[in-house]
Amino acid sequence: MERAPGRPAPVSRHWRFTGWLLAAVWLFFLNIPLATALHQAQLWRRAVGVTTLVAFGLVYVVVFQWARGRRQEHRPVPVGRARALVALLLGLGLAGIPGTGGDWLATLVFVAAAAVFLLPGVEALVVVALAALTPPVVARLVPGWEAESTVVFAVLLASFAMFGVSRLAQRNAELQAAQAEIRRLAVAEERARTARDLHDILGHSLTVVAVKAELAGRLLELDTARAATEIADVERLARQALADVRRTVGAYREISLAGELAGARTALAAAGIVAELPDDVPELSAERDELFGWAVREGVTNVVRHSGARRCVIQVRPDRVEIADDGRGPADPDGAGHGLTGLRERARRLDATVTVGRRADGPGFLLRVGA
Repeated sequence: MERAPGRPAPVSRHWRFTGWLLAAVWLFFLNIPLATALHQAQLWRRAVGVTTLVAFGLVYVVVFQWARGRRQEHRPVPVGRARALVALLLGLGLAGIPGTGGDWLATLVFVAAAAVFLLPGVEALVVVALAALTPPVVARLVPGWEAESTVVFAVLLASFAMFGVSRLAQRNAELQAAQAEIRRLAVAEERARTARDLHDILGHSLTVVAVKAELAGRLLELDTARAATEIADVERLARQALADVRRTVGAYREISLAGELAGARTALAAAGIVAELPDDVPELSAERDELFGWAVREGVTNVVRHSGARRCVIQVRPDRVEIADDGRGPADPDGAGHGLTGLRERARRLDATVTVGRRADGPGFLLRVGA
């Protein structure tokens, strides 16, 4: 099912798992307060410390994934909810003090990182500054707590790293949005070009057809021969317009050798030309299959339109395709038409050649594309 233009591509299961892993791996640094909680002599202190740390880790991972998902969907993080989540993380860290003691300060590293990822710039800077100043301040105020310089360094380092991650995520989101807009504009431009082409083809042709049909209707009783001539012109113009529409629409369809061989069988049968087509097609690369498909389309079109042939033979080999007939060939045997010009350009990109000329083994013309 196609996505609506501008919507981001769905995140694969692999990358969703990777996102959870990136958030959870940093919880390793809670091992120090966790060890402190597990070695508490009193059971209730041990339970409080372990419970709050587990809850802290789960909340941190869920919050990180939630904010990351909103960024990938190009949706802003609500400021009020972001403040509440940062406060929740801080509260869980403080609640664990009876079980973790002074080691609860390690949770400030995660609080600062979450603030940088969730909050606006000024608010995040204030939270980081307070988290960095808390360890030396509480060391002076609380007896027995030591100044944790490593925590201060970790807070600053984690904040700086998270700032880079958040800016990178923002730039990636902007890049995805820009790419989606470019794709949307390209599709719109292509549709507009197709509409213009069809309008130009059908507008002119149908106008002339309507005028000539009206004239033929008036001439039916006055000049039957002239009316028949006008009707023949109407038929010719209608066929020409139909061919132009087919060429325009066909440019948007994928060309394949098998599809063109099937179309060739139908076109030759409709023109009363006996067709000899291969039953099996050799294995070809995608580029060569498309080139041979274009060759069959151009060759059969020329056989039906210009050759006056009664028989057409198509041979496909791994290195070339040949379309031969027993007719008189096109008016321009040198192949200066637009179709052959385009075919030569496609063949040139694959270092292939296009040969047009009279058959050496009998009457008729031959189109060969390949080595």
